[in-house]
Amino acid sequence: MSKKSKIYNFKHEYLGRSVVTFFGLLLILITIIMVLFLASKGMATFLDNHVPLTQFLFSTDWHPERGIAEGGPVVGVLIFIVGSVLISGLALLISTPFSVALAIFMTEISPKLGKKIFQPVIEIFVGIPSVVYGWVGLTVLVPFVRNHFGGLGFSMLAGSLVLAVMIFPTIATVSADSLSIITEDYKEASYALGATRWHTIRKIIFPCALPGILTGVVLGLARAFGEALAVQMVIGNSIRIPGSILDSTINLTSIITMDMGNTAMGTPWNNALWSMALLLLLISFLFILIIHRIGRKGNVSA
Repeated sequence: MSKKSKIYNFKHEYLGRSVVTFFGLLLILITIIMVLFLASKGMATFLDNHVPLTQFLFSTDWHPERGIAEGGPVVGVLIFIVGSVLISGLALLISTPFSVALAIFMTEISPKLGKKIFQPVIEIFVGIPSVVYGWVGLTVLVPFVRNHFGGLGFSMLAGSLVLAVMIFPTIATVSADSLSIITEDYKEASYALGATRWHTIRKIIFPCALPGILTGVVLGLARAFGEALAVQMVIGNSIRIPGSILDSTINLTSIITMDMGNTAMGTPWNNALWSMALLLLLISFLFILIIHRIGRKGNVSA
C-alpha cells in the first residue's frame, strides 16, 4: 500500500470516528438536558407547592382543581400508580407464556416455519401504531368484554389484553434471540445422553437462555408501563382503584395525556402532572438498571 493510500485511509477513519463520537456525545447531551428539564418541572410540586412526597405517592385523593376556600388542591397519585401496576402486571402475565412458547417453537421446534411465517408476522405487529390497537380494542374488545364477562366493557381486563398484544412482539423477539444463540454443543451432549427434545429444551436450553428471556420480559413491562393512547381508549379512565378486572380505572400515562393540555403552566395541577412524568422517567431508569443487572448475571453464568 502506498503512502498516499495510507494517508487517505487514515483521514477517512479519523473522519468516521469523529462523526460517530459527535453524535454519541450529542445523544448523551440531549438525554441529560431532558432529564434536567423534567426534574426541574417535576420537583415544582414539592418545592413550590410544598406537597409532601408521602402525600403525593401514597394518597388516593386527587382534587387538583379545588380552590383555596375548599382547602386547596390535593394531588395524591396512588390511584394512578396502582392502575399502571395492575394493568401492566396483568398484561405481562397474559403475554409472557404465549411469547416464550412462540419463541421456543420458532427456534427449537420448527425453525423454518418460524423464519418464514412467524417472524414476518411479529414484524407486522411491531409496526402497527398504538392508536390502531386502541381503536380495535374500543370497537371489538370492549363490546366483547361487556357482552361475555359483564360490566361496561371499559375495564382493566380490556386494557391488559390490548397491552398484552402490544408487548407480545418485544418479549417474543428478545426471547427468540436468546434461545437462538445457545451453542449446539449443549443440545448434542443432551441428545447423546438419551434426552428427548422436550427434556433438552426444558432442562438445558431454557435455563441457559433465561437471562435473555427475563430481559425481554422487563422490556415488555417497560413498554406496557409507558403506553398511553391505546390503554386510555379502553380502560374507562375512572379515577378509582379497581375492585376487579372488570372495573374501569386509570393509569399514569392516561391522566397525563388527558389533563396536560387543559391545565395552565405553573398551577399545582400542571406541576403534579410534570411530577408524574418525572416518576415515569424514574421507573424507566429502574427498568434499565434491572435489565443491566440481568445481563451481568447472564454473562457471569455463561
